[in-house]
Amino acid sequence: MTGFGFDPRRAVAHLRKADPALAGVIGAVGPFVMQLKASRSLFGALAEAIVYQQLSNKAAATIYGRIEALYPRAKQGFTPAHIKRTADDKLRGVGLSRAKVLALRDLADKVATQRLPTLDEAHLLDDAKLIARLIEVRGIGRWSAEMFLMFRLGRPDVLPVDDYSLRKAYATAFRKRKLPSPEALAKAGEKWRPFRTVASWYLWQTLNT
Repeated sequence: MTGFGFDPRRAVAHLRKADPALAGVIGAVGPFVMQLKASRSLFGALAEAIVYQQLSNKAAATIYGRIEALYPRAKQGFTPAHIKRTADDKLRGVGLSRAKVLALRDLADKVATQRLPTLDEAHLLDDAKLIARLIEVRGIGRWSAEMFLMFRLGRPDVLPVDDYSLRKAYATAFRKRKLPSPEALAKAGEKWRPFRTVASWYLWQTLNT
């Protein structure tokens, strides 16, 4: 397993010891095989996040492919400069909503003016500081920032308490009668520190079984 900022085997061992109930979930799910998504740049990762919001993966991938097709010479993917010089109607024409066009423009502007860290710089920021920087972008909320930390950077201790599917998985796995509030899930997850990303991944997997 590569790319993570921690040892997955150590994380799983810690969680088994820290929470016997979660140990049962881990045993049922099996090995930790979470995959990180490759990122060519912070701009590319966040642009993809914006396009994919509130869409099925298939629909979002189609739209994202159409955006890339607007710039056939961009071998490393489209850049802030590409977005900044493309007319709104052309971006809307590939299937982007008005809100997503505005979000992509804001992202492009913030990257071009160096108001966001580079991908290398992002790796050096702690979770809280990085999330605070990312949510300055229009259309990037805390959940999107947390997904970036988990699935792009491989951070070990992210618990996205506002994620509905995670709350549902927790309620099912721990036999709760109702969904936990974000505050209740945060409290329950204290025992999973410093590997709440791994705990979250295991809980999500229970929805696929």
